[in-house]
Amino acid sequence: MARPEEKLRCTKDPFIEVVGTRRIESIRFSTLSGGEIRKSAEVQVWNSKIYGEDLKPFSNGLLDARMGAPNKLGQCSTCHGSFTECPGHFGYLKLALPVFNVGFFNCILDVLKCICKSCSRVLLVEKDRKEFLKKMRNPRADALQKSAIMKKVRDKCKLSRCPRCEYRNGVVKKGRQGLTVLHDCNKILDGYAEELTTALKHKKDKLSNVSLRMLDPATVLYLFRRMTDEDCELLNLGDRPEKLIVTEIAVPPVPIRPSVVVGGSRSNEDSITVILKSIVNTNSIIKDTLQTGSLVSKCFDCWQQLQLQVVEYINSDAPCLTDSQHRGLVQRLKGKTGRFRGNLSGKRTEYTGRTVISPDPNLRITEVAIPVLMARVLTYPERVSYYNIEKLRQCIRNGPYKHPGANFIIQPDGTKLHLKYCDRRIAARDLKYGCIVERHLEDGDIVLFNRQPSLHRMSIMSHRARIMPWRTLRFNESVCNPYNADFDGDEMNLHVPQTEEARTEALMLMGPIELWTGKQLFSVLVRPNACTKVFLNLTVKEKNYTKLKDEKKEKKEEMENEQKEKKEKVKEWEKFPPGKREWESMCPSDGFVYFRNSELLCGQVGKATLGNGNKNGIYSVLLRDYNSHAAASCMNRLAKFSARFIGNHGFSIGVDDVQPGEHLNEEKKKKIDEAYTKCHDLISLFSKGALTLLAGCNAAQTLEAKITSILNKIRDDTGNAKGFVANSFYTGLTATEFFFHTMGGREGLVDTAVKTAETGYMSRRLMKGLEDLSVFYDQTVRNASGGIVQFAYGDDGMDPAKMEGHDGKPLNLDQLFMKVMATCPQKGHDTLSSKGILQMLKDKLLEHDTSADGGCSEEFKKELETFLKKRIILWENTIKALELDEDHIGKTKGKQKIEGLAANISGISEKQLQVAAAIKIVLKSSQPNLVINLDMQLIEELYMGISADSVQLSILNHPKIKLKSEHVRVVDKSKLRIYPAGTDKRKLQLELHNLKSMLPKVIVKGIPTVERVVINETKKENKKDGTKAEYNLLVEGTNLLAVLGTPGVDARNTKSNHIMEMNKTLGIEAARRSIIDEIQLTMKSHGMNIDARHMMLLADLMTYKGEILGITRYGIAKMKSSVLMLASFEKTSEHLFNASYSGREDQIEGVSECIIMGIPMQLGTGILKVRQRLEQLPEFKYQPDPILSS
Repeated sequence: MARPEEKLRCTKDPFIEVVGTRRIESIRFSTLSGGEIRKSAEVQVWNSKIYGEDLKPFSNGLLDARMGAPNKLGQCSTCHGSFTECPGHFGYLKLALPVFNVGFFNCILDVLKCICKSCSRVLLVEKDRKEFLKKMRNPRADALQKSAIMKKVRDKCKLSRCPRCEYRNGVVKKGRQGLTVLHDCNKILDGYAEELTTALKHKKDKLSNVSLRMLDPATVLYLFRRMTDEDCELLNLGDRPEKLIVTEIAVPPVPIRPSVVVGGSRSNEDSITVILKSIVNTNSIIKDTLQTGSLVSKCFDCWQQLQLQVVEYINSDAPCLTDSQHRGLVQRLKGKTGRFRGNLSGKRTEYTGRTVISPDPNLRITEVAIPVLMARVLTYPERVSYYNIEKLRQCIRNGPYKHPGANFIIQPDGTKLHLKYCDRRIAARDLKYGCIVERHLEDGDIVLFNRQPSLHRMSIMSHRARIMPWRTLRFNESVCNPYNADFDGDEMNLHVPQTEEARTEALMLMGPIELWTGKQLFSVLVRPNACTKVFLNLTVKEKNYTKLKDEKKEKKEEMENEQKEKKEKVKEWEKFPPGKREWESMCPSDGFVYFRNSELLCGQVGKATLGNGNKNGIYSVLLRDYNSHAAASCMNRLAKFSARFIGNHGFSIGVDDVQPGEHLNEEKKKKIDEAYTKCHDLISLFSKGALTLLAGCNAAQTLEAKITSILNKIRDDTGNAKGFVANSFYTGLTATEFFFHTMGGREGLVDTAVKTAETGYMSRRLMKGLEDLSVFYDQTVRNASGGIVQFAYGDDGMDPAKMEGHDGKPLNLDQLFMKVMATCPQKGHDTLSSKGILQMLKDKLLEHDTSADGGCSEEFKKELETFLKKRIILWENTIKALELDEDHIGKTKGKQKIEGLAANISGISEKQLQVAAAIKIVLKSSQPNLVINLDMQLIEELYMGISADSVQLSILNHPKIKLKSEHVRVVDKSKLRIYPAGTDKRKLQLELHNLKSMLPKVIVKGIPTVERVVINETKKENKKDGTKAEYNLLVEGTNLLAVLGTPGVDARNTKSNHIMEMNKTLGIEAARRSIIDEIQLTMKSHGMNIDARHMMLLADLMTYKGEILGITRYGIAKMKSSVLMLASFEKTSEHLFNASYSGREDQIEGVSECIIMGIPMQLGTGILKVRQRLEQLPEFKYQPDPILSS
C-alpha cells in the first residue's frame, strides 16, 4: 500500500515495469445499454438552454457544472476540481422514442434478415441451428472464422415461413431515404387480404405498396428484446441486440467540448454541443406531441428529424445526411488528425525543435550543430551528484538566458523552482545531492535528428549536440543520403531524450555509425558528398599538385616553429592516420586503385572508388576489414580537408566547359540522320505493304514498335533524356522541339507528384503489415501473437546488411582472395602446385568441424571449390582458354543462325494462323449459304491435327452461334457449308454477314483463354560451353492447368505471373515463389537491386495464413486480429462498431496497441524478460491468518 502522503506525479524518471495486475493485457469491446449509460452519468440533460444572463450554465443543461468545469475559472460541482484537474463526467439524455444507431445499421439489417418478424426466433430448422451453434461455440474459432460462420447462417436464413410459428417472412432491405428498414412480404397478405384486395380494386396504384411494411426502431426494439440468448450467440452477437437501438444518449463531459466566451456577452460552442442542443429541442417537441395527442404525421416527422440528428451526432459523413457543417464523434476518431493517428499513435511532444538545415563540413558525421537560441529552450534533467554539482551550480548562476545555464530545479519532494523568478545565487548555494536540474543543452548531449517523411529507420538517427551561433541546424553533408535531405530550404526536427535509459538506447542503437549500412543491398548510406569528389578530381591534376605540396610545406613549418623539434614533428606528420595525409602520388587513371599503408600507390580515386555508395569502395573495405568508427574517422578528415582545399583555391565551371566539340556535333548529326533515314525506309515499306510483321502484331503495330526502337536508340546515343529533341538549350530549340520538351517536363512533374502519393501510401501499408514481426530467440520470425511467419529469416538466418558479396552472398571471395594475397607473408614457405592446393582444399572441406561456428553448407563448399579452381588453375590453361575462345566464337556464329531461324518462326502472324483459307457467301435463289475452305497445307505443315469434322463441332459448340447440326454440313475434308437458321428471306443476307464476321473468332483447337504465344530467347551461362541461348514460350492469357496438360510442355519449368492461378493450380508455396519472382522482376526493370530475404519475408507474410492476402486494407484485416491496430490504420469506425457488435476481446500484444495503451512493446529491448528457474524458488508453506491462528 502506498502511503497517504505520496502523490501521483508525472516524472521523467526511467520507466519501471510494475510486476502485478496493473498492466493492461486485453480490452473487450461492447455496447452500452440505456441502464449502463444512466449508471455512469452524473446528470440528466433535458434543458436546451446553455447560459443564463450572467453566462452561468443552466442546471440540467448541456454545460451543467456537474459534468465538469465549464471554463478555466470555473469549478466542477462533482469532484470540485479546476478546469485542468477535473477529467470531466458524463451526462445522459433520455430519448422519447428509440432511433437506429448509424454505426450498427448494417448489423441491424443482418439480424433482421435472420429472425422471424413475429416470434423473433432464427429462421433455421432445429438441425441446422444446433450444428451452427456448435461451430460458433468452438473455443478455437477466431473472429474471422466466426464471421464466416455468420455469413453461412445468413445465407441459410432465407426461409419464407418460420419453422416454429409458421409466420410468412419476406425480404428485409434498406429504404431509399434516411435510415429506414422495409419488410417486403412479396404480396403475401394476412387474413384480411381478400377484403383489402376488393377495396383497392379500383386503386391499383396503391396496391403495390401494400406488401411493403416499414419496420420502425420501436418495432425492431420489440423484436430484439424477445430474442433468446442462444440465437444471439448463433448470430455472433457479443451482447443483447437491443443495445444496438439508441434509447439514451451519453452526453460527453464538458472539458472535451469546451465553450469559448467571446466579448463577454456570447460564446462559441463546440460542434458536439450544437448537435446535442438540436437533439434536446427535437426530443422535447416529441414529448409534447405524445402527451397532447397531436397528429401522427407531425410526430412521425419529428421522429425522422430526431433520427437524422442522432446520425449527425455519431457520424456527420453518413450518406443519409446532406451538407453537414459539424464534426461528429466518428470524425474525431478517424483520419490523420483524429484521436488514433493524431493523439494516440503519434502526438506533438515537448523538448523538440524544428528549423531550416544547412551544411557544415567541419562537423563530424556524428554531430549536429544546434543554435544557442534553441539550446536555451531545450533542456535535459540532470540529477545532482558528487561529480557534477559544481558544474550544475554554475549553470544555475547563469540562469535561463545565458548559455550554458539552467531553467528549473526540481526538489526531491517534487517542488519545481523556476530560476527566472528566484535568487540564483541562493539556489546554487542550497543545491543538494538528489535534486534534478533542467540545464541547457551542451556539447556532447545525445539528440535525435529526424527528417520527414520518415520512410525507413535511418530517417531518425542520434547525433551529439554541438552548440554554435546562428539560427540553423547544421550537420555534415555526408549524412544527407539517409535523410534524403538537401539544403534548398528543407526543415528537420530535433528531439532531446529526457532519461539516461533513452539516451543510452539512442546512442547505441540509432547512431549513424551503428546504422552505417542500410538494409538495401550494395548501398552504403553515409557517403561522401560532391565537394569531396570534386576535390579528388582536382588533386590528381599536375597544376594543383604544387598547391597541395605548398600547403603541406606551410603546415609543416608552422608545426616546426611551434614545437621547435623539426625532425620529430616531421616524422609525426608522416605517421598521421588514413585520410589525414594528402594523396602522396599522382597516377594516371588506369582503372586499378591500390592503397598500401595509407598511401595511394597507383590509380585515380574518384566517384566509383570512393563515393558511389557501392560495396567495392574504400569505405566499404574499411567497414568490412576494420569497423565503422575507422571508416567514419577517415570520412570526417577527408570531408573537412576537401572543403578547406576548395575554399582556399576555388572551383568554377563556365560555358566553355560544357560546349561540345566539332567532332562530337558531327557524330551526333550523323547518328540522327541515319536514324531518320531508317524511319523513312520503314514508312515507305509500310505504305507499299511490304513491311515484315512482328510476332502477334499487325502492320501498324510493327511500324510503331520499330520506329520507337530506333528513336530510343538515338536518345541513348545522343544524350537526350526527355522526348526526342535533337538540339539543346545551348544550340537552341526549334518551336516543335520546345513544345515536346515542355510536354516532357510537365509529364515528369506530374509523374513525380503522383508517384510520391502512391509510394507514401504503399510505404504506410507495408509498415502496418510488417510492424510486429521480429526474430525470436529460437531464430523464427513471428508476429505479436506468436504466429510463425518464417522458421528462419530469409531461409538462412543471415542479416542482409552484413552481406559482402553480390546478390546477397555472405562473402566477396574475390576481395577476400586479394586481401589474403596482400597481407599474408609469402617468403620462407614452400610453394604448392595447383594439384596440391586442390588436394589441400578437399582435405580441409572433408574435415568435420564440431564447433558452434564450424558448420558449412554443401553449396558453399562447391562455390569455394569452383572459385579456387578458377583462380589457381586458369593461368596454367592459357592455351586451352584460347581454344575455348575460338570454339565460343564459332558457337556464337551458329547461334546467330539459330536466332534468324527463331525470328522466322516467330514471324508467323495472326493471318497465317487462320485455318480457313477463305470464307465466302454464296447467294443462290434456292438456299444462300457460307462456304469455308480450309487451308490444309498450313494445317499439315504445323501438325495441327484439324479436320473438317472438328471444325464443324467447334462451330456448333460456340456459345454465340446458335446453329444445329443440320445447318453445318461437311462437303469434303477441306470444305464446309453453313446455312442460316432463320427463315425470313429479308434478313438472310444480314444473318450471313453476321456469321461471316463471327466465324474467324471460333477457336478450333487450342486453349480459349490464351490470346497469343511468342517465342522468347534467353541467354544462360554454362560452365562448360560458356553462354548459350535458350528458348521458351511466353503465353498471353490464363488457364495454367490446361497449359500444363498440353503435350510437349515441360511442366516442371512452367510458371505463371498470375498469383491466384498459381495458388489454385500448384498450391500456396508456388504462389509464394511467384510473388518473389514478380517483385524481383519489377524492381530489376527499374534498376533496383533488393536482397531476396526482404522479398521472402513479404511473400511469407502474404501466404502464411494458407491463402493469398494482399498488403491492402482488406488483406491486413485478415492478417491481424487486433481491433486497435486496424482502427489506427483505416476504416476506424467500421472496425470499432464491428468489434462492439461481436464483443471481441483485443489482446494488447502488437506495436500499435502497445503505443496506444502506453505500454512498452514486445520488440527490441522490450522483449527482454528476467525469469527464475523453478527449482531455485523457495518452498512456500501455507500459514493461517494471524486472526484465525488464535
